[in-house]
Amino acid sequence: MTADTITSRDNPLVKRLRALAQDSAAYRKQGQVWLEGDHLCAALLARGLRPAMVVFTAAQASLVAQWALPAEVRRVVLADVLMTQLSGLESPAQVGFVYDLPVSTAVEARLPTVVLDRLQDPGNVGSILRSAAALGFKQVVALKGTAALWAPKVLRAGMGAHFGLRLVEGAALADIGALNVPLLATSSHQGEWLHQARLPWPCAWLMGHEGQGVSDALFALASQTLRIVQPGGEESLNVAAAAAICLYASATHQAGV
Repeated sequence: MTADTITSRDNPLVKRLRALAQDSAAYRKQGQVWLEGDHLCAALLARGLRPAMVVFTAAQASLVAQWALPAEVRRVVLADVLMTQLSGLESPAQVGFVYDLPVSTAVEARLPTVVLDRLQDPGNVGSILRSAAALGFKQVVALKGTAALWAPKVLRAGMGAHFGLRLVEGAALADIGALNVPLLATSSHQGEWLHQARLPWPCAWLMGHEGQGVSDALFALASQTLRIVQPGGEESLNVAAAAAICLYASATHQAGV
């Protein structure tokens, strides 16, 4: 398959790729995301999805050939220095995909879901997406004010989890009722102990802002409040750690473990 070769940093495609790689909001304007590195690329292909474009240095030509991408996927060979300038990694990757984002979706009822309420840290958001995908949750709903789900740092932290989840961004409090599943919230000072509670399935876990937690209005919608045992005496857990514990508890309860 023939490929276009680009060596100029002023090429319009290079400028577009740079925006996707470095601007957390660029995907909303372009309707595409930049997947940097062979791990994210392979994760996309493993889900039966395909990119709109593959961008690589000459040294990665054999890897790209192994993927046997369809003919309609555009191939672009980028000069090494240009690929380095795109990268957001300490050790720049030499291959990446441009992926067309799924059409904007609305909340789907009856799916095991994680609701993100104004989380700010991209690493936390990506980590929660990864836990959700691994533990059988199918949907993540991000309320307005949450870090952009498809931002480069969130994509890297998610390690491919994005491609196994239904993602809803910019949701409002009114949308949460459409989930039609029990809503579960954690608290450091009230509720049942998580390890002793009977957990419904499907359900939606509510995960709140790193400093402020779940908003009062959202917390009021919860049908069940739970506490995580913390014998070490810390005031609270990091939200990504708390989410992993809660989602694991749901998964094991549902599996009868």
